[in-house]
Amino acid sequence: MVWAGRLRALPLRILWGPRLRAWASTMAPPPRFFALELPGCTLAHFAVGTDAPGAPADPRVAALMATPGRSYSLCVPVAPGGDPGARVRAARLHQRLLQQLDRGPLKRCQLHRLLCYPPGGGAGTLQQGVLLHDPSDSPDTRRALLALLDSYLEAPRPSLGEFLVDDATRQLWQRRWELLDGQGWRQVEPEPVGPALEPDLHPAVPDLPSAGVFPHREAARAVLEACTAVIPEARAMLELVDRCPTRAQKGKFPVIVIEGLDATGKTTVTQAASESLKAVLLRSPPACVSQWREVFDDEPTIVRRAFYSLGNYIVASEIAEASARCPVIVDRYWHSTAAYAIATEVSGAVQHLPPAQHSVYQWPRDLLQPDLVLLLTVSPEERLRRIRGRGLEKTREETELEANSIFRQKVEECYRRMDNPGCREVDASPPREEVLRTVLSLIRTSCG
Repeated sequence: MVWAGRLRALPLRILWGPRLRAWASTMAPPPRFFALELPGCTLAHFAVGTDAPGAPADPRVAALMATPGRSYSLCVPVAPGGDPGARVRAARLHQRLLQQLDRGPLKRCQLHRLLCYPPGGGAGTLQQGVLLHDPSDSPDTRRALLALLDSYLEAPRPSLGEFLVDDATRQLWQRRWELLDGQGWRQVEPEPVGPALEPDLHPAVPDLPSAGVFPHREAARAVLEACTAVIPEARAMLELVDRCPTRAQKGKFPVIVIEGLDATGKTTVTQAASESLKAVLLRSPPACVSQWREVFDDEPTIVRRAFYSLGNYIVASEIAEASARCPVIVDRYWHSTAAYAIATEVSGAVQHLPPAQHSVYQWPRDLLQPDLVLLLTVSPEERLRRIRGRGLEKTREETELEANSIFRQKVEECYRRMDNPGCREVDASPPREEVLRTVLSLIRTSCG
């Protein structure tokens, strides 16, 4: 989604063309591809390097590349190998970078989400980044960016590029900054920038199984294991998870999960349904890890989702024990974890989500599966009215659901695309007694 707050159009400074055309004949590094999130959560793909010589810029990108001002790209590479530790370091560095861009002379700049990926994409190759625009083209901005890069003493170090436009040809260029050992920073020769075809899948999708939608417990566990040196709570969380059965088994009584966005009535419905069915009511994440939620909610997606994913495995052990003696109602479970991760990591609007029946929507092979999943839905207007009426503190994601309608649409669509098991939608707009009757009828029909 487009980042909230300081995101606006990103014009670029126009420079005169003769020198740029002369530079074009020199050798350029291998092409790199970018996905730029534009206003309205649309995506533009462009290439830098030998794939783009002489090609005019994508009109949607070119519209953002007019005077006044100057724009820069910052991308965070993932160390070779792409192991969980490397992914966590890159994600935390990217988060730190965004925080630093909100300080000093950089605070006046405007940001757009930027993803960098190689030809063909692939897992472990995606770089998270930002396109930064300084409306005033102040020299303080460049100095602040180079000083910021100097503050990163260990790999991975963010890469910095600067965009230029040839006034005569309207050709867009990028010049990268590189660090010379003991000699400071210098700009390399410019490379042409041109439009690129949109890949069949959003470039973030190959990374989802290792960066947010984990296909099994060990994938999520490896991420938190890589965090233990910097997040003490990660070790405590792993100790709880390791006490759980490797593969919890459901008992003879039915297990019903009730999902939905915040303020769709889950708390009311789950409580009433559990009382009507004389069922145990469980919640994900479980109460035993609630004291750490605030810590992990402040971490990047890969860490936050690993925490919530492992919380599902703790809940699974509770389900296994409870379902041996009575029905079980669960307030949120795996579908929530996956839906929010996909909607967060896949930039752009609904059309950029992985297609239905993609493996990312499939239930983890080692997680206890419920008998029925119900998805409560209400209109955006009704949900907003309920949120304002409650006056409760909201998480960062719940705040974004309220402020960003496209993010909300993506989360809802991810719920609908979940498979094996899928979600049965329930309109939760009517009075609570009517909603409860509908829920209980579906439970009795589906679970006997």
